[in-house]
Amino acid sequence: MRATFMAHDNDLVIRGGHVVAPSGVIDGDVAIKDGKIVSVGKPVSGAREIDGRGKWVMPGGVDVHAHIEQMSGMGVMNADTFETATRSAAQGGTTSVISFAAQARGEPLAQTVAHYSARAARGAMIDYAFHLTLTDLGVAGFDTDLGDLIAAGHRSLKVFTTYNIKLDDHEILSIMAQARQHGALVCVHAETDAILNHAKTQLIEAGHVRPRDHAASHPRIAEIDAVERMCRFATYLDQPVMLFHISTTEGAAAVRLARANGAPVWAETCPHYLFMSEGILDAPGLEGAKWMCSPPQRQTADQDALWAALGAGDLQIVSSDHAPYRYDKSGKLSAGPDAGFHEIANGLPGLETRLPLMFDAMMRVGGLGPEHFARITATAPAQIYGLLNKGAIAQGMDADITIWDPDKQVTYGANDLHDNVGYNPWEGRTITGWPTHVILRGEMLCEDGEFLGIAGMGQWIDRPELATKPNNAKAKT
Repeated sequence: MRATFMAHDNDLVIRGGHVVAPSGVIDGDVAIKDGKIVSVGKPVSGAREIDGRGKWVMPGGVDVHAHIEQMSGMGVMNADTFETATRSAAQGGTTSVISFAAQARGEPLAQTVAHYSARAARGAMIDYAFHLTLTDLGVAGFDTDLGDLIAAGHRSLKVFTTYNIKLDDHEILSIMAQARQHGALVCVHAETDAILNHAKTQLIEAGHVRPRDHAASHPRIAEIDAVERMCRFATYLDQPVMLFHISTTEGAAAVRLARANGAPVWAETCPHYLFMSEGILDAPGLEGAKWMCSPPQRQTADQDALWAALGAGDLQIVSSDHAPYRYDKSGKLSAGPDAGFHEIANGLPGLETRLPLMFDAMMRVGGLGPEHFARITATAPAQIYGLLNKGAIAQGMDADITIWDPDKQVTYGANDLHDNVGYNPWEGRTITGWPTHVILRGEMLCEDGEFLGIAGMGQWIDRPELATKPNNAKAKT
């Protein structure tokens, strides 16, 4: 009898792994041809085969919050190019990223996107899309450019409620209305600026300016107030909103309540809020600057609440918020060796460590398990942001796959990441579970420690429409 698949009918077969598919865990083969997944679970053969027995076969990670080749609001260029950032991402199992095309004051939005597109096309080694960071609504042609760019596939917008790039509430409502008109998601860094400025001023006047004082400069009420307000804005306009980097118990509770009341909102958190507390900032000298981010790390009780919110589905995504600055004069120490917390660039690297940290935590006994891991690190991000061919191991999807050895242990070193940051914020942490093979559209990116990616091989991800609409946002997640 003729076999269903003859030899070499497929380009690549992953044989006999624990495959995490949308329908559940399937023990069997995954066949890949012409960059697409052509079958899941059936016995097949291929021109090349990888032994997946005893391994977890997961969708390639989708990281939807990363700052790459971007100038900070403080005028400090971050450490990574698209080449170094996406190389690092791939080494950690991530195959798609959404970074920011950040508008400078006075810059036409179309010019912003053109500049970032050129950088990414030159260097990206994984597939990518952009959030449009909006800072100057008064620049000539803004409304026309915004509508045209959304129609061209840039389906997510980023606004700030604080810092020197913040928008006022009436401007945020205007952006939400335009996003609703054109079919885009609005992402918000939600902290109330007046509260942050009040706290920062008091700390500086009292001489409390060490990195450890950074936590007090971001009172938790600033997050709570802004999150609740943005939820009300989303409800008022029936416009989908993604709330970035939730860090507090109360912030997660506000999202839960808003969603229960039908607000079209989603929310994410990040590994540094799940695994770190603010005490990490209290290091000798300026050493704590390595871990400074905004919002800052909180308390152990907040970690517990965030894990519970992920388990309950109140938070839908874990992103890295990769914001890389070297611990030297080009980055964290650009204001000198006596810099105060208010003069230090905020952010830490995370593209490479997000998935191993989460795999280790979620796959242990009592953890949330493989299906939840795949959902919050790949499937939900792809669905919410309209990456229609990403984030799932299913027939017809892009063959973006990461194979995990669940038993391999790795202890992070001082400078063992593949980005351009120069330090690992997780130095000394031992994790169990490691990506041994990373595949992008059927092409091998990483194999048993060898990196095979080429600068420019990543492709821009067109998002012709969002997968979720304002009137069914809550139902689809």
